[in-house]
Amino acid sequence: MEKIGVGLVGFGKTGKLVANEFIKDEAFSLSWVVRKTATDHHDYASRVLGYEYDCGKLFSVEELDHNFRMENPVDALVDFSSSDGVRLYKNIIGKKVPVITAISNYEPADLDLLNSIAEHAPVLYSPNITLGINVLMVAAQIIQKIAPHADIEIVEEHFKAKNEVSGTAKRIAGVLDLNPKTHINSIRVGGIVGRHEIIFGLPNQTIRLSHESISRAAFGQGAIFAAKAILGKPPGMYTMENIIAKMFEQNIPVY
Repeated sequence: MEKIGVGLVGFGKTGKLVANEFIKDEAFSLSWVVRKTATDHHDYASRVLGYEYDCGKLFSVEELDHNFRMENPVDALVDFSSSDGVRLYKNIIGKKVPVITAISNYEPADLDLLNSIAEHAPVLYSPNITLGINVLMVAAQIIQKIAPHADIEIVEEHFKAKNEVSGTAKRIAGVLDLNPKTHINSIRVGGIVGRHEIIFGLPNQTIRLSHESISRAAFGQGAIFAAKAILGKPPGMYTMENIIAKMFEQNIPVY
């Protein structure tokens, strides 16, 4: 069976773990990785990650030119860079290549550009692409339908250096139709990778849904799930929770 060729944009702390998951998965071939600077003496992502073979050719932004698309075709692109990464990869992949992006917060102009790509190719956008958090969002919507008058609060916990409000928490607020400014409670302590809890307050009782990322490798595993789910889909904008909700309706397990 021919492997699915993937290009990855972003090779920071999370990007490296995502690359590692794609390298390990037998269904995929990590074709190349684009990073902002060429600070490492290695030519391949696999070498940076400790493997003894070549996989995932490394390119810096400065190395990309008009021939890149023709010389380095891929079946899907995965973005773990930053909001403006979309300005880069719109020119280095084919017009119909599926895109999986896990950017926490897009600037309005960059989100508009992402939507323009979705006119010609399937685009899956989830600020938190882990399977667990998206299962949590689907479950939260079910509870909200069952108990529409419940009080709802969102608690998000992250490492001390994270300054902004979690994009995942904002996404949870969005799917539950809550004002993020009044319903998100942020905690910053130690080195927490990420923990989200949704609290439903009913008379004399509470229901709590929580998800915790133990390792950033979960983002890579979620990206693999997303890539498999979106390949072959018609053009349009997709989300992880929508795909998982449809699988739930059809009694298809996600894990």
